[in-house]
Amino acid sequence: MMQALIVISDKQYLVKQGDRLFVPRQDAAAGDVIEVKPLMHVDQAQSTLQPTGSVKVKVLEHVRDEKVIVFRKKRRKRFQKRNGHRQHMTQVEVLSV
Repeated sequence: MMQALIVISDKQYLVKQGDRLFVPRQDAAAGDVIEVKPLMHVDQAQSTLQPTGSVKVKVLEHVRDEKVIVFRKKRRKRFQKRNGHRQHMTQVEVLSV
């Protein structure tokens, strides 16, 4: 099985054909195909550091991640602050490696 190490928005992912993953928000519409240059190709027998070609990923949808609660408190000062945050994500599918 052929795998590739790709970089999307300063994050690295080890992917193979058919994988679906969530990446930080991309500026592409749903259904668009994006070409990503791999850092490395990994095979069962060997791995190459000078890859050729590209990895094609298809944008499936734009979603928001689960809510993360940010809670701050200062002792003995009667200060408490609670805030929530949801990160924008893009779901992509790897078409070819």
